[in-house]
Amino acid sequence: MKALKRSALAAALVAASLFTATAQAALFEDDEARRAILDLRQQLQQQREELRRANEENAGLRRSLLELQNQIEMVRAEMARMRGSDEQLARDLADLQKRQRDIQQGVDDRLRKFEPVQVTVDGKEFSADPAEQREFEAALGAFRRGDFTAAQAGFGDFVRKYPGSGYRPTALFWLGNAQYANRDYRGAIANFRALLQQAPDHPRAPEAVLSIANCQIELKDNASARRTLDDLVKAYPQSEAASAARERLARLR
Repeated sequence: MKALKRSALAAALVAASLFTATAQAALFEDDEARRAILDLRQQLQQQREELRRANEENAGLRRSLLELQNQIEMVRAEMARMRGSDEQLARDLADLQKRQRDIQQGVDDRLRKFEPVQVTVDGKEFSADPAEQREFEAALGAFRRGDFTAAQAGFGDFVRKYPGSGYRPTALFWLGNAQYANRDYRGAIANFRALLQQAPDHPRAPEAVLSIANCQIELKDNASARRTLDDLVKAYPQSEAASAARERLARLR
C-alpha cells in the first residue's frame, strides 16, 4: 500500500514537473512572440515614419517643380513678349524708313521739277528748265496731232515767255509752220525770218528759207519767191531744201 502511494506520489511529481516545464515553455514562446510583435510594430512604425518623410519630401519636390514650371512659363511669356516687341520695333523701323524714303523721293521729285535738264533738239544740246521743256513738248504735240490752232497759240506763247531759250529757233520754225497751216502766211514769213536772223546756221534754217518761198507763192508774190529760192540755193547749196528750191525755180521761170 505504501508502495502504491509512493508510486502515485512519484507520478504526481512527474506530472507536475511536466506541467511546469510545459508552462515554462509556453511562457517562453509567448515572450518571443511578444518581442517579435513589438519588433514588427517598431519596424512598421519606422517604415510609416520613413514613408511620411518621403511623402513630405515628394510634396516639397512637387511644389518646387511646380514653381520651376511656373517660372519657366513666365520666362517663356516674357521672351514671347520681347520677341513681339522686337517684331513690332522692326515693323515700326521699317515703316519709318519707308516714310523717310517716300519723303526723300518727294523732295527729289519736287526739286527735279525746278532743276535744269540737258536736252537735245535738232542736233543742238542745251540746258532747259523742266517747265520750259513741258511747254515746248505740249505745243509740238498739238502740231503733230494736227491741231494747228493750239500749236500756233502754244508756240506763240512759248517764244514770248522764253526769249532766250535754246528751244527758241525750233519753236519759231514750228510756229511758222503752224501759221502756214492756218493760212497766216505773213505771220509765218515773219517768224521764219526771225529764226534765220537768230540762228542762220540752225539745221532748220534751209527749210525755213524754203517755207518763206512757199508762203510768198501762196501770196502770189512769185518774184519774191524766186529771189528767196535763189538765196536758198546760194546759202545752203548742199541741203535737201536747195534741191527742192531748184525744182521750184524751174517751174516758176
